[in-house]
Amino acid sequence: MTEQFTAFSGSRIVARGTRAEVAQALIGFGGTQVLIFSDATGRESDLDLSGGPEAVAERYADAPRRGRPKLGVVAREVTLLPRHWDWLATQRGGASATLRRLIEAASAGDDAVLRRDACYRFCSAIAGNLPGFEEAMRALYAGRSDDFITMTERWPGDIHRHALTLAGFA
Repeated sequence: MTEQFTAFSGSRIVARGTRAEVAQALIGFGGTQVLIFSDATGRESDLDLSGGPEAVAERYADAPRRGRPKLGVVAREVTLLPRHWDWLATQRGGASATLRRLIEAASAGDDAVLRRDACYRFCSAIAGNLPGFEEAMRALYAGRSDDFITMTERWPGDIHRHALTLAGFA
């Protein structure tokens, strides 16, 4: 899945989409400073909008590539005891497939943690001076979604809604 981004000018959303879509939407955008956030991590991101529309389109194009698709597999070394290797050898699909299954199962509960952290990063960057910020963050980390929603309702609409989306409360 392609990473999504949201661009804010002040407290308003001015663009949303992939890196390429946001870059195209921001070409020639005048006025106030624009902050661009990754929807996956809540971190601020920069885009190079220099060189005009054609250069930006080429820079952020997701052109289809020839040949075998890149799967993102990275070979690294894993150090295990001999009995661990023996056990892995008896598992269906071999060591790599078994390790992938174990990691997927163990990380299944991490989604809520990742969403919470993304929401915190976004809120810290754009809403840190807004009323009720500290209380809202306490509610977020305590898992009190109703309190978080109530405390952020006083924030500008786009910021409030985006925070709820990142937190998984929307």
